[in-house]
Amino acid sequence: MTGPKLNEANRVVGSKSGSRASARYHRSSASKVRVVLNLVRYQDVRTADQILQFTDREAARVVRKVLASAVANAVTNDNLDADELFVKACFADEGPTLKRFRPRAKGRAGAILKRTCHITLIVDRMSDSQLAVIEAKTMAKGAPSNNRRARVAASRKEAPVAEQEIVADDQVVDTTTTEEAGN
Repeated sequence: MTGPKLNEANRVVGSKSGSRASARYHRSSASKVRVVLNLVRYQDVRTADQILQFTDREAARVVRKVLASAVANAVTNDNLDADELFVKACFADEGPTLKRFRPRAKGRAGAILKRTCHITLIVDRMSDSQLAVIEAKTMAKGAPSNNRRARVAASRKEAPVAEQEIVADDQVVDTTTTEEAGN
């Protein structure tokens, strides 16, 4: 899904740009985290979580936790449905760098820079047109819809009711199985 090119999106005073979560002072460089963030930008939350689950980078584990936190914030604070959310913006800014030194030859010192970063992820509700497209894709695949109530109703319609016959001594005999056994 491609969306408007934005970083933090909303710069209008008094309006909210989505639910956010951040991990600060993560011990990794921002450039390594940005590679993972580029994979999930503008993806719906379910797809983004699957991508992060199977990405073999250390940053993916942390970004997945931040995504889960952002979704929890949206559900708890803004009363949004988790299935209707997408990653609106995500970015990694540089944090403070820890400077350490290692002794080198001839009395010199080699600098070691231990970098940190701040990871921020913003989720928001998809537009109605985007939700319709996703619903159409899931129905085209034959997959059940996200609405549990609709799935339960559909399964109840499809389930055949077994014909039962009450025999003396209050025993219930299934007529469909007895007919098949006699053949």
